[in-house]
Amino acid sequence: MNGKLLALLVLTFSVLSLSAQIKVTGTVTDENQNPLPGAGILVRGSTHGVSSDFDGNYEIEAKQGDILEFSFIGFQTQTQKVTSSGKTQTINVKLQEDTQQLDDVIVIGYGTQKKESLTGALQTIKKEKLADITTPSVENMLNGKVSGVFVAPGSGRPGETGAIIIRGKSTLNGSTAPLWVIDGVIVGSDAGSLNPSDIESMTILKDAASTAIYGSQGANGVILITTKKAKEGKLQSQVSVRQGVSMLSNGNLEMMDGAELYDYFNSFSNKSSIRFTQWNPELRNSNFDWWKQATTMGIVKDYSISVSGGSEALRSYFSIGYYDEEGAVKGYDYKKYDFRLKADYKPFKWLTIKPNISGTVRTTDDRQHSVGAMYSNLPWDSPYDKDGNIVPHRSSLWVNRNSTNYLYDLQWNWGASKLFQAMGGLDFDVKINDWLTFSSVNNYKYISSFSNSYEDPRSSGGESVKGRISEGQNNIIRRYTNQILKFDKSFDKHSINALVAYEYNDYWGKSLSAVGTGIVPDFSILDVTTKPEKTKGGILEWAVQSVLSRIVYSYDNRYVLEGSLRRDGASNFGTNAKYGTFYSVSGSWNVHRENWFTPKWINTLKLRASYGTVGSRPNILYPQYDLYSISTYDTAPGVLISQVGNKDLTWESTATTGVGLDVTLFDRVSLTFDYYNKDINNILYPVPVSGLTGVTSIWRNVGSLGNKGVEATLTASIIKNDNLHWSVDANFGKNINEVKKLYGDRKEIIISDGLGIAGSTNKLLKPGLDADTFYMVEWAGVNKETGAPQWYKTVKDADGNETREKTSNYAEANQVAVGNATPDFFGGFGTSLTYKNFNLSANFGFSYGGKIYNYSRTEYDSDGTYTDRNQMKLKKGWSRWEKPGDDATHPKAVYENKSNANKVSSRFLEDGSYLKLRSLSIGYNLDLSAHKLPKLYFSLTGENLFFISDYSGVDPEIPTREGTAINSAGPSIYPATRKFIFGITANF
Repeated sequence: MNGKLLALLVLTFSVLSLSAQIKVTGTVTDENQNPLPGAGILVRGSTHGVSSDFDGNYEIEAKQGDILEFSFIGFQTQTQKVTSSGKTQTINVKLQEDTQQLDDVIVIGYGTQKKESLTGALQTIKKEKLADITTPSVENMLNGKVSGVFVAPGSGRPGETGAIIIRGKSTLNGSTAPLWVIDGVIVGSDAGSLNPSDIESMTILKDAASTAIYGSQGANGVILITTKKAKEGKLQSQVSVRQGVSMLSNGNLEMMDGAELYDYFNSFSNKSSIRFTQWNPELRNSNFDWWKQATTMGIVKDYSISVSGGSEALRSYFSIGYYDEEGAVKGYDYKKYDFRLKADYKPFKWLTIKPNISGTVRTTDDRQHSVGAMYSNLPWDSPYDKDGNIVPHRSSLWVNRNSTNYLYDLQWNWGASKLFQAMGGLDFDVKINDWLTFSSVNNYKYISSFSNSYEDPRSSGGESVKGRISEGQNNIIRRYTNQILKFDKSFDKHSINALVAYEYNDYWGKSLSAVGTGIVPDFSILDVTTKPEKTKGGILEWAVQSVLSRIVYSYDNRYVLEGSLRRDGASNFGTNAKYGTFYSVSGSWNVHRENWFTPKWINTLKLRASYGTVGSRPNILYPQYDLYSISTYDTAPGVLISQVGNKDLTWESTATTGVGLDVTLFDRVSLTFDYYNKDINNILYPVPVSGLTGVTSIWRNVGSLGNKGVEATLTASIIKNDNLHWSVDANFGKNINEVKKLYGDRKEIIISDGLGIAGSTNKLLKPGLDADTFYMVEWAGVNKETGAPQWYKTVKDADGNETREKTSNYAEANQVAVGNATPDFFGGFGTSLTYKNFNLSANFGFSYGGKIYNYSRTEYDSDGTYTDRNQMKLKKGWSRWEKPGDDATHPKAVYENKSNANKVSSRFLEDGSYLKLRSLSIGYNLDLSAHKLPKLYFSLTGENLFFISDYSGVDPEIPTREGTAINSAGPSIYPATRKFIFGITANF
């Protein structure tokens, strides 16, 4: 009896112990040991749950054997079993980011959208992919990373920005720059002074389905930037320090040394005509390196600090940045200081107030000497005399007494500019109910810039006018407001997302500049000039207002239909065409959602199709008005007409049709493919008219252009396990551009090449040809018997039939279409390998086809025409004619050559194909958070390390001028730089 009672008591206590409540406590953090406030902790199979506090701590009652589920938005849910038989147990959980969930929401125009419901062609680049280069230029960060997006990075000059062309050239006379939108605010045709370290992601909108909602501002594509914002939780800080060096890279360009240049002159067929006073064989031993003297090892510094944190009611983000680059060419420096402050304040559940402010101070130093001089000055001449003193220009000690000594100018001349920019905004969201929200975005931007320069009376540029001082100032105000009502509701298998909005954007700018001459050395104030040379100023204003709407309907996440409509009104059109309407329709089919779709290895299969229209405005502000200018005649002022207005001028329109395919395989490989066809009509162009009235052109809508092409993007995780992750990515773009129609009965138009850098080089606009077709005399090689240069000329026989014949008379040769600047295809690829705490990554860019006019060769490869400048060495495969029968690439060299061999022709039109290693980086993660120390990341990166190309110049990536790609490389372009950067990032 006693034994049975004892057994019953033991069983009872056992049951009671199993059902006893255990106090489970712990902390929920992310992978970086940052606490996650508001994380959910739930006992599986019950409704019993709690949330973590501000520091990520939690406490919950559970029984032995219960399963606890830990969850947080954007992170993978994790489970833990309660195993304690006592009264308490500690369970600390580290949640990992759910990248698939984070990628599920994509930033689009005026909002966000689930990735699965996208119908347009767009691509998002995360901050990690943008951090491979150190640059203040946001434009250059995209180079080689996005399919169909061509980036001309500009020169290596500190602070230089790149030019972007999305899906080909879409206008004949205006800018090709896309529209930039930062945190929902339209900022214009460039990213401004945004600190790259503040960027969270960039989304590039490429087709009309994505850009039509931006109407007349979206014709060249749209780039959306989302900056970093505060996260709820304990205060988090990040300190980033990057510092390194930059060095000039001359690419394939090699200049002659003293001995080589002497032998070159000595090979002239008329060398007896050489008139240099010091001409003698001893010059072979004179070899001053002007390039080395003008260059230095540049220093690059890029520092940033950010702090964020807060509660659900109030959270904020603050960052400061400093970028300093001392140029690798002496006298060129760039500095930038910036800050950004963002906050989210939620006084009520239905109201979120989002104030923001940012500011930038940017300074540029330019000592005003010609970069080209460090290539062109003769190696026989030294800038110093025998005592080490700098000699002045046209020194009697020099072989070439007509040359200038830019090192002499460096003592005196200088140029500087400073820019102040401030942006402030007050945005707010009002949650009317679960499916209706009102959002207001309001922004004010002020820019003030000042520039001045000093040319000493003793310098080359200043001696003829006894010195020169110039000053200029610009002030700009830009206002933006957008009021949006958003609808988002789902019921059964249906989902509707819609918006309507009003938008207003205006601009005011005032400029004033003055130039004076005649100064006393070392006095650099404009007041000390004795003679005014030029004064000008002006005020510019424009405004755009719009109403817009969009609706997205989804059925069962399988079928998606989307439409947008926008009406713009712009101040730079006349009363007859002030408003324009733009729209898009698009759809997608998620095939993998169909019940009959069974392949498990295909995770995603989506088909997309779209059609839409966007527009463009002229690149001048007042084409609708008659304009007048003030001039003088016989010392009396007068008014002259300078422009005839066109009140009927209307919007340039672009209609785009596109189809696309998105595929994900094995949860590892993603492929996106797009085909598009763009028709650009009513092109805005200044049509030439008779100049008898003083007006040479009038703005009209003329002609049409076309772009069609394909794009592909591939990302793949080749290996992915706990210790090793190897991924690759690649993108490809091919665009075919064609002029379809010109105005009136015109069959062709000849225009000058971009901004005068290529001298008399022309482009030909003709139906059937690319809009960037070069038009020049066609090179026919070297006459084997005489060594004379040859070109082609067109000859007609008695029946009017044309044939092409060779001639050595440049004046007889005629200009023809000789190729275009558009690449056949271009893109980039990269790889990243992570093993435990080590990371190795590389990024390449490539371009195939497309011509570059190497204008430098007209001076440095002149066959004796320019005897006052150094010459480039002949490339491998090149040869110079020496005797009858030679099959050479270069004609005979003649002192002061009059054969016109170096005149503009296709001789200097070169293949622009290249493969470039843009960056190579190795990094190491050191996690010291367990010791209450920061998590550190060390990196060493090489940028612009090498390229493979047949191009004979410094860099095959085409330069820019005023933000426009110009397809020509002149002798005074700042060479590309190669950088080596060491970085440390600390997360607290």
